[in-house]
Amino acid sequence: MCADIVKLSRNTESAPVSSFSTQTVAFSHYNNISAQLPVDPKTGEIVIGDVKQQAKQCLENIKAIVESIGHVMDDVVKLNIFVKNIADLTEIDEVYTTFFQSDLPTRTTVAVAALPMSDALVQIDALISNGEGTAPQDPCDLIKVSRNTENAPKGLYSQTAAFSHYNNLSSQLPVDPKTGEIVAGGVKEQAEQCLTNIKAILESIDHVMDDVVKTTIFLKDISDAEAVNEVCEKFFPNYVPARTHISASALPMDALVQIDTVVSHGDGTPPQLPEDARLIVIEANNTDKAPNASYSHTVAFSHYNHISGQLPLNPETSEILAGGVKEQAEQCLKNIKAIIESVDHVMDDTVKMNIQLKNIEDIDAVNEVYTTFFKGDLPARTVFGVSDIPMNALVQIDAVVSNCEGTPPQE
Repeated sequence: MCADIVKLSRNTESAPVSSFSTQTVAFSHYNNISAQLPVDPKTGEIVIGDVKQQAKQCLENIKAIVESIGHVMDDVVKLNIFVKNIADLTEIDEVYTTFFQSDLPTRTTVAVAALPMSDALVQIDALISNGEGTAPQDPCDLIKVSRNTENAPKGLYSQTAAFSHYNNLSSQLPVDPKTGEIVAGGVKEQAEQCLTNIKAILESIDHVMDDVVKTTIFLKDISDAEAVNEVCEKFFPNYVPARTHISASALPMDALVQIDTVVSHGDGTPPQLPEDARLIVIEANNTDKAPNASYSHTVAFSHYNHISGQLPLNPETSEILAGGVKEQAEQCLKNIKAIIESVDHVMDDTVKMNIQLKNIEDIDAVNEVYTTFFKGDLPARTVFGVSDIPMNALVQIDAVVSNCEGTPPQE
């Protein structure tokens, strides 16, 4: 691990504490917040009530974590909302908007098959700005820049929230911005509209598709992944960002696909000057020690590395590892470790892990393996159950990794 910038892991008793994740992990100019369930931190139990009360508890837990490190909810740049029933979104929105005083953060909303506690109806994680940076960086008054364009769909979110050297976009549905309706056609036509919306947002802020570092593709039918990949090829002709495919039980507006993106922002946010970092380079890498894929294993930009979703594939055979979920989770983590080590990092540089499980009850078995891969503080984490995983795997894991050396021309 590079010693120039310090990864800062913190917990507060004012929010639920887990033995298998850190509530917040700050690195450079971002804080990564673990997914929060609707758990009362005083009792350790799910709050009694409907989805509205549960969503409020999730957000109260996030607020407690954010305030424990000297921040406020308006520092949030991105929220990911995982629901059991997509129809609950209207009620969640009524609570959600009350937690912010200024521009709403960017957002992804998806219905999933299961959440870690069976009585939970909703789970929310967050990414927040961290203007002070982490030691030995000097504190700075960077500004969060939220923007929207008429050329892409609008909603109860900002289309893009830029902070420091990253843009965080709201997930895009296959909605025609002129009509506000889902486009006609199958998954290919819908994927093209999602990507067209992303392109419109990027062009509205003087960026291009090649500035994308990571895509997360949510699909109603995971077997549509290859069809969507074909569409992606047209939008990323020069290089392929890191990528994860996730099975959704349902998506807003009954869409077949939704695409989330993380975007490089070399120009930074005020008071950084555009010329200060305009030429920061995106570094995409693959290694033969991890399974071959049609997208980049890892994409580094500025002070973060984004790792593609890893299946429990043997890199030598490209076959799913024999055994149960414990063996499969170990293989996923070995693949992530191989990717991280191929770019001269270690597992303890990880700031966030995202785990999808075919059977949410397998989480205890996964945790037994998971903790063995880290020597220091555990990363922030989000876990949820899905109805399907590519190649009929039992588990899939992706990661965000600190990158203290940055990318050229940073020193």
